Amino acid sequence: MSDDARQAAERYRLDRRLREAGLETETTESSGPARGSTAAERAAFVETSIQQAIRRGEFDNLPGAGKPLPDLGTAHDPDWWIRRKIETEQLTGLGPPALTLRVEHAEMAARLDALAHESEVREAVIDFNRRVVETRRQLQGGPPVVTPTVDVDAEVAAWIERRRARAEAAAVAAPPPRRRWFRRS
Repeated sequence: MSDDARQAAERYRLDRRLREAGLETETTESSGPARGSTAAERAAFVETSIQQAIRRGEFDNLPGAGKPLPDLGTAHDPDWWIRRKIETEQLTGLGPPALTLRVEHAEMAARLDALAHESEVREAVIDFNRRVVETRRQLQGGPPVVTPTVDVDAEVAAWIERRRARAEAAAVAAPPPRRRWFRRS
């Protein structure tokens, strides 16, 4: 690969014209650096590719171009981009087990209310307790596991009570059935 960007650009244009015409090129520079290339050659290929894309205008009119990044905050946070990606993609279950268990414990009632049978609720609570105990036994770094285990019978009873309350609220909110004035024979 030559160091002259103009020669590389002209070689790229020539290779592209030959590809469009259905002819194959003998050089492999347009498809990327060769397998045995040096780091300098790979860096030159990448830089040439970026410069060609700039000249073609592929980086023009990108969303947010020339604008400050929103919600950076005043405190320095080296992981700001990770947090933003998690928020925009609405990813869950990421992070150390101690933190994910805390979040799961806080949202347990909503998760259990989505289940339909008492046996499923019992299984979910038993599984949660098992994961809490396993996480406490592991000697990994990170925040300490302060999430408590949950009483299975108490959670099942609370689930039954919430379900009964929702059913009563739905019955009160539902309008009475309409009576017909006449019946067809």
